[in-house]
Amino acid sequence: MSIALDAMGGDHAPKEIIAGALEAAPLLNSTLFLVGDPVQIKAHMPPNPPGNILIKPASQAVGMEEKPTDAYRKKKDSSLMVAARLVKDGQAKAMVSAGNTGAATTFSLLTWRQIPGVHRPAIISRLPNRHGGFALLDAGASPDADPENLVEFAKMGRAYARTVMGRPDPKVYLLNIGEEEGKGNAFSKQTFNLLSNYPWFAGNIEGKDMYARPCDVVLCDAFVGNVVLKTSEGVAEMIVGMIRDEVPTNPLAKMLYWPVKKVMSPLRKHLDYAEIGGSPLLGLNGICIICHGRSNAKAIRNALLIAQKAVDNGLVEAIRDSFGEDSKLTA
Repeated sequence: MSIALDAMGGDHAPKEIIAGALEAAPLLNSTLFLVGDPVQIKAHMPPNPPGNILIKPASQAVGMEEKPTDAYRKKKDSSLMVAARLVKDGQAKAMVSAGNTGAATTFSLLTWRQIPGVHRPAIISRLPNRHGGFALLDAGASPDADPENLVEFAKMGRAYARTVMGRPDPKVYLLNIGEEEGKGNAFSKQTFNLLSNYPWFAGNIEGKDMYARPCDVVLCDAFVGNVVLKTSEGVAEMIVGMIRDEVPTNPLAKMLYWPVKKVMSPLRKHLDYAEIGGSPLLGLNGICIICHGRSNAKAIRNALLIAQKAVDNGLVEAIRDSFGEDSKLTA
């Protein structure tokens, strides 16, 4: 089994991407392809790299501001395209990229195509709460989704929650402005009615309750989901920054802070986006892990471990199964 890593994608590529690959390599039971410019990649490699890391040349890179469809047409030897082809050709089971999110989505979609029954892909993101976290989708792939698409997202989200999060019977909630049936706009009401046909649908949930109540999967369209994701990141970074700013600079006062620091460390870990690593793009005939553009080595390492887990636990196969003939009753 192999994983293709876009070594040229991201704000800190290729240095941080390669550093993350080097950290992950001993933890992976697979070959790791570093895809990109061999000269730049080798400049950041140690004299004796891990034996499961190989370089796959690519002469082009997709910029963070490039239009995805233009890049797909014009950059056939980009690191993203080479990585996507490795998956299509069966040389790799997953690809990971911290580059242009729209391009990663477009290249994966047009190269692999959708799983039968899936009309739009969705990005699923893990978020923390007081009960082990939950998965939010769509977090950015399909901003103009229909209510029927959210039913598809629900099935994909449940497959992810089972195979990657270890939730045996995940429940699905619809993000809304109130818990009661009949709340929200026409889109929310129609989606609620469609989801009500499934035994795993648990109803509406408000934004504040996602972080306080037990929940497995929370649904929304990509516009709302991306706003939720980036707002959550901003609040988390603000909290971490406030904690850091409140730490006394006086050496004697710092000694008094150590007991508190021990208590606060787990909180900071939950709020650090790099702990999650990346977000899978669901609904395609392959696994694509999309990382934050400013991912550091730790984020890349954790994204590679997510890719490994998704492959080992059969995420794509689980999604295919959820769209079987009896999916309405058993998915």
